[in-house]
Amino acid sequence: MRKNIILSIAKVFSYFWLLIPSKIRRFLFTSFFILESRGSRQSKSIKNLFLIKDKLDWIINERAIKYGNGVHPKHLLTNYHQFFIDRIKDGDNVLDVGCGNGSVAISIAKTHLNSLITGIDLDKNNINFAKEKQKNYNLKNLNFINGDINDFLEIKSDVVVLSNVLEHIENRSSFLENIQKLSGANLFLIRVPYFKRDWQIAFRKELGMYYFSDNDHKIEHTLEELKQELKISNLKMKEIIIIWGEIWTKCEYEF
Repeated sequence: MRKNIILSIAKVFSYFWLLIPSKIRRFLFTSFFILESRGSRQSKSIKNLFLIKDKLDWIINERAIKYGNGVHPKHLLTNYHQFFIDRIKDGDNVLDVGCGNGSVAISIAKTHLNSLITGIDLDKNNINFAKEKQKNYNLKNLNFINGDINDFLEIKSDVVVLSNVLEHIENRSSFLENIQKLSGANLFLIRVPYFKRDWQIAFRKELGMYYFSDNDHKIEHTLEELKQELKISNLKMKEIIIIWGEIWTKCEYEF
């Protein structure tokens, strides 16, 4: 709600702001940031700069999604859907937990026409968006559900996709064990943010700041932390790729 109000106000004032030449606007912003950095307490100045950077990152992502007509450009630029597509066999039943706006599930369904893809997400707006996108492709092997995976007793699947989901979960081991139980899947394809993606992340932690990339994240894993958590849930990492600041892993369930 607060973000919507800010965006509405920005829409009104941007008309006048954009009348100022872009070079002058950039000069003003740079000057303000330099002034902010010159406080007597270095740690406080750096913290304030990081907080400003967080707001800038939020704005860039909001504009990027607008640019992509509701889909973040990273989907195309990093080609990350291919990781999941390449590790799923045509005919596999796939459960995409926390499917978001359905982009990954749609890509899998378009490629593996003999597979049944089920996407589930807590956010009703995400599911409505996904269903609208599904209509554009007339995919009959794809189903989207609005709900909590923990409320289901059974959704039989061969493969479980968890793309940027685990970092939002508090009790990850029990979450994974429950998904395996209700799906019966032996193959898990997982993607999570990597803690060691940038020196600034560790520096923010040293400063005692919130250092996650999203306010809802409960953790951002090191490789060692992820291995240990998956091991507790009887998932063995068979393949590991670290790219684009994230860990990608193919895991098999060990009975």
